[in-house]
Amino acid sequence: MKITILTLFPEMFQGPFDVSIIKRAKEKKLVEIAYINIRDFGIGKHKLVDDTPYGGGKGMVLRVDVLHKAIEKARDKKLKKNVQKVVLLGAHGKTYNQKKAEDFSKLKHLIIICGHYEGFDERIKNFVDEEISIGDFILTGGEIPAMLITDSVIRLIKGVLSDGSAALESFSPFLEHPQYTKPQEYEDLSVPEILLSGNHKLIDVWRKKESEKITFKLRPDLIK
Repeated sequence: MKITILTLFPEMFQGPFDVSIIKRAKEKKLVEIAYINIRDFGIGKHKLVDDTPYGGGKGMVLRVDVLHKAIEKARDKKLKKNVQKVVLLGAHGKTYNQKKAEDFSKLKHLIIICGHYEGFDERIKNFVDEEISIGDFILTGGEIPAMLITDSVIRLIKGVLSDGSAALESFSPFLEHPQYTKPQEYEDLSVPEILLSGNHKLIDVWRKKESEKITFKLRPDLIK
């Protein structure tokens, strides 16, 4: 799989993707992460990427012509539309979740556009497949959301994690069951006896019930 990130600040990604699981995924050639600097498509000798909003107002708006050129540069013309997706990061988008991460992980090419300043010229939405938000709060730009999405997608790619481990995590579809490790006793707090029984069939049943119980209590919105 390939993930291409369109950003004004590619240097922000130095470090987060060079350690741990993502680093190993890149080394195994399971994923390729590429960056396109939006400013490379800027206007004039000063490479302008934004301008003042029509109708007045504070801040600057990213230009549709600049962004469209960057998208076309990123797009792989050899791939069919159903295996390549262009995603705009913005407050108007649907809230990102684990199901969306699973959908993205099945693509051959995911293109993520990071916003900045006061947002995008609205017309850019005619050239993307969908808009995604990571929550009801405002950030300086789309770089951190792009990191979150990239991380959540890569760990679902076959071969990145141990077989089946991702299926046991939270939001698949319930919250994950409680986990315990040594010491067995700590300040009158004990590990549940069932986990010490060695009966893995009963342990699996217990974990499933605990997972459902926690989800109903803490996140009933996840239950269909």
